[in-house]
Amino acid sequence: MKFYWYPKCGTCRNAKKWLDEHNISYEAVHIVESPPSKEALKKAYEQSGLPLKKFFNTSGQKYRELGLKDKVASAGEEELLDLLASDGMLIKRPLAIGENKVTVGFKESDYAQIWQ
Repeated sequence: MKFYWYPKCGTCRNAKKWLDEHNISYEAVHIVESPPSKEALKKAYEQSGLPLKKFFNTSGQKYRELGLKDKVASAGEEELLDLLASDGMLIKRPLAIGENKVTVGFKESDYAQIWQ
């Protein structure tokens, strides 16, 4: 599994701790230094079954700075994927991508159901 995270993010640290406690192996990737590619994001989006807007860090400073609230509501899939791939800080984190599984954000119950 690739585990995209931001080390200063408390939610990311909690998710990482949960993975460690449950002996789940992962490759930790700094989401800002090495954001997922557009192709990886598209695949994760398709596997997740979630709306693409769920991949955006809507509470992030960058999201607000760029005024993306209205844009995300009206833009097409390609444009949204380009935006996400352009800046790791726009992606809701942590983003965990496994063989056929994806989680966006961290909820212990979701992790238990999906990753165990």
